[in-house]
Amino acid sequence: MLRVIASLFTIVGSILITYGGLRSIYKVIMLEIFKKPYEYNGVRRDLTNKIIFGLEFYIAADILETVLAPTTEELILLGAVVGIRTVLGYFLGKETKEYQLD
Repeated sequence: MLRVIASLFTIVGSILITYGGLRSIYKVIMLEIFKKPYEYNGVRRDLTNKIIFGLEFYIAADILETVLAPTTEELILLGAVVGIRTVLGYFLGKETKEYQLD
């Protein structure tokens, strides 16, 4: 059961990141080709938010997978992966705050 939930979290994280990327591509095309009223900072902020949210689902999936068979090697790997994703999420969040629309 936990494996299914972990897989679901991984899929949801992938969907969020893919959706954010496709949406950003659409907005950039609308901005560049059709001169629609989008701003690069807004596009960047939206993409960054989707990436951060997707990474949180990946972290949850990794934790659930490790709970199923916690060997020392897997715990160390989980710690490294969670650490990298947390640092990445932190800096992406910090970047997002820089591009807040007033």
